[in-house]
Amino acid sequence: MFYDGKLEFLRDVFKKCRVHTAVIAKGEIGEAVKDFRLEPIFGELPLGEHDLDRILGEMSARTVYRFTDSFGFCYIYFLLPSLDKTTLLLVGPYLNTAPSHEQLLEIGEKNGISPKQQKYLTEYFSSVPVLSNENYLFAMLDTFCELIWRSPSFDIVDVNSPTHTSKLSISENVYGGEKGDVLVDMKTMETRYAFENQMMRAVSLGQLHMEKQMLSAFSAQAFEKRVSDPSRNAKNYCIIMNTLLRKAAEKGGVHPLYLDKLSSEFATKIENMPSHYENQSLMREMFRSYCHLVREHSTRGFPPIVQKAILLIDADLSADISLHSIAEALGVSAGYLSTAFKKATGNTISEYIREKRIKYAAYLLNTTHLQVQTIALHCGVLDVQYFSKMFKEYMKQTPTQYRLSHRVEAEQER
Repeated sequence: MFYDGKLEFLRDVFKKCRVHTAVIAKGEIGEAVKDFRLEPIFGELPLGEHDLDRILGEMSARTVYRFTDSFGFCYIYFLLPSLDKTTLLLVGPYLNTAPSHEQLLEIGEKNGISPKQQKYLTEYFSSVPVLSNENYLFAMLDTFCELIWRSPSFDIVDVNSPTHTSKLSISENVYGGEKGDVLVDMKTMETRYAFENQMMRAVSLGQLHMEKQMLSAFSAQAFEKRVSDPSRNAKNYCIIMNTLLRKAAEKGGVHPLYLDKLSSEFATKIENMPSHYENQSLMREMFRSYCHLVREHSTRGFPPIVQKAILLIDADLSADISLHSIAEALGVSAGYLSTAFKKATGNTISEYIREKRIKYAAYLLNTTHLQVQTIALHCGVLDVQYFSKMFKEYMKQTPTQYRLSHRVEAEQER
């Protein structure tokens, strides 16, 4: 069809945001969604997959349908233009808001989930993306509908799930015994590990833009409860994630010299975390910091001699570092090192050293009250006038002007 390419792009975007989509024939919806509904985990539920086919009922063209099931999972579906008018696009499940622990208990009771199985329901919810109605994905979906129907207006119909009370007896034996527990454990662990692997890959590539996509799952239910104390449990999971993200950054080409410093800083922050409610913001800070570390210090793909040269430079910017001193330390000729460094990084060693010193100077000007001449010494420049000239050439401001302008910006932000 004329929209095939745009449909493929739309589905790829939803996939990156962990939202399932399916192009299916009307009447086969249950089969299409069974792999990512709850039935594979818990077996037949009061609202089974065949009921979903029945609930969708008759569908009209140029109409978007929104459906929310008894668990609170949301779906969007509509007919795609086709000759037989029986092909539809299904989007979901997703959540409008992340439910609280108490709300999850009520959802479990309503749908016949036993207390023994409640933790699996909780973990499943943590794997479902949370999207507000204002999310940019829906703006893309609206644009797609306008394109395929060649009209800026179309109908939106809300389809309500039938309310029901579970006929099941809530007991420890509901939904299987030991074998069922093993299968549920496998399913939920696979979901969590797959998400952790996605997050580690994003960090290893320095994909800072993936922050919202990766961290949308960090709700209060996203953490496996290994101990009863919520504060200790949150700290334990943060420790695990600090280790995983450190390894991911190492895989991204960051030397342990940088990793150890950042990892140690987060270890202190984790132990000093005042409440388990702070874990989400700390997770976000960890993700961003490790991504920045990969972007700033990754030497992946560089020849070993260039990696070692960069490490020597970054290790102590106050030292007497130059092309000749580094070449001597590495036991190679200055010409060989200069050629290899320029080919790998696009800059000469002198340019790289100067840029690193200026950036470090800007950091010290922003975060300390050190005098300019002291900052120059920390950056390995003995002549403060030369330092000021070099700083101005790069930053278009003198060190003093730079410090004052950034203090004004900080005060305005407050």
